[in-house]
Amino acid sequence: MEEKKDQRKTRTEEFRLNGGELLNKIKEIIHEGNARRIILKDEGGKTFMEIPLTVGVVGALVAPILAAVGAVAALASNLTIVVEKIEG
Repeated sequence: MEEKKDQRKTRTEEFRLNGGELLNKIKEIIHEGNARRIILKDEGGKTFMEIPLTVGVVGALVAPILAAVGAVAALASNLTIVVEKIEG
């Protein structure tokens, strides 16, 4: 039995934001629907939080993600968001 591998390419985008802009950007990224993973990094480049997203994350599943991001935004001043997206 052959195992089919995912041949789609991934690309990353980075955004540097302050805490106040963070939650709105995360909402925008989730709404776009093509993100595979969101990584939040601190000013030193260390991973602060990693959010895996599956296809079809909607409704009640988004609320805990946004609550966690809101808590991070309250604690951090400058963060980098790394968004891993699926192409094609």
